[in-house]
Amino acid sequence: MTGARVRWLALACLLALAACAAPRTPGTDASRVPAGAPPALTAGDPLAPDTGCSVDADCTVKNVGNCCGAYPACVNRDAAVDPQAVAADCAARGLASVCGFREIEACRCVSNRCEPAPMNALAR
Repeated sequence: MTGARVRWLALACLLALAACAAPRTPGTDASRVPAGAPPALTAGDPLAPDTGCSVDADCTVKNVGNCCGAYPACVNRDAAVDPQAVAADCAARGLASVCGFREIEACRCVSNRCEPAPMNALAR
């Protein structure tokens, strides 16, 4: 190899290494959501209601909504739910959902998560 080629190769390697070490710009921030991806969800977000619990009394049935319409689910009694926000999010992303849902008569706390109680749990 000639001296000029070696210098160009060395320069190319240095530029590649420098690009890897460059600080992130706002446009490449990992916290940004790619186009078409669902938005990031945060605590208290009606698109992802809190299902945490310590005892059965922490849980209740609320209409959390889905891309089809009403959707009852077991959530924390203080959880923020907004079926209209869920419907708007679905419409904005062009999503649809399977309609229908399981009837939930009661909820219970299982491993610190609100879940539907078995139907026969009320007949104890």
